[in-house]
Amino acid sequence: MRAVVHRSYGPPEVLRVEEVDRPVPADDEVLVQVHASTVTRSDCGVRGGWPWFARVFYGIRRPKQPIAGMEFAGEVAAVGGGVTGFAVGDGVFGVKGGANAEYICVKESGVIEHMPESLGFAEATIADGACTAFAILGQTGDRARGRVVVYGASGSIGTAAVQIAKHLGAHVTAVCNGKNVALVGSLGADEVVDYEREDFARRGETYDLIFDAVGRSSYRRVRRALKPDGLYITTDGGFMWHAPLLALVSRRVKLGIARYRKEDVETLRRLVDSGEYRPVIDRTYPLEQVVEATRYVETEQKTGNVVLLVG
Repeated sequence: MRAVVHRSYGPPEVLRVEEVDRPVPADDEVLVQVHASTVTRSDCGVRGGWPWFARVFYGIRRPKQPIAGMEFAGEVAAVGGGVTGFAVGDGVFGVKGGANAEYICVKESGVIEHMPESLGFAEATIADGACTAFAILGQTGDRARGRVVVYGASGSIGTAAVQIAKHLGAHVTAVCNGKNVALVGSLGADEVVDYEREDFARRGETYDLIFDAVGRSSYRRVRRALKPDGLYITTDGGFMWHAPLLALVSRRVKLGIARYRKEDVETLRRLVDSGEYRPVIDRTYPLEQVVEATRYVETEQKTGNVVLLVG
């Protein structure tokens, strides 16, 4: 089968589409024929080997997992003997390392769910950003139901966070660049601030939660916009190196930790089917153009997801 492989850390050019062995599902696994995957900022970090301390998990000298990608949408091609919840031909989506490939094996108990009926495969590549947003908002307690700022609201995590926070009952102020103001507003944000024209932290308003979904803000700059018991949480300790340090000494700062849970993709499917959540896709590329797709993601100008069409 074809897969995107990187056997060393480095620039996008270390990525290669190669023939590798097709996996065989274990008794408790589902074999998914992948039709669509994604390239994310996290994928770029893993490929580049940064932040450096993350190599403890990725592999010190070279990647432990040579196949790139974390997100898939496709069809069940085979099931292990102990699998009861999926059948051959089912449309599925979810998160699993090594997803930039034609086939991937996923445990039935893993982060995999039947696809929402209204979505095609490209649109169903939504689990990574949504699961990250679910996990991080879940770490903030009742603040996620109060007055919430989503900074970087037009990325894959940001577009998910806006919609999930609204589902939780929050009043959402979304911060993004000017070209995406209308889009982010259409996702349900109560207010949208164009950061190219206005600094939300200087509006004189205070918030229960400031969720930096891109790691490009700072607690020092926005702290006056927090309520006394408010919380600043960021997704990206590698870029905003001060956040993990501040989190050790301040109850108002937290480093958001992404966790992928089956119950979150189950909830996501229900939200899509009920019309409370919709995907945002920026561009699609064939698998063979993964280097070009990665270069685009690294411009930091993408809106929502960048999709790789595998089939």
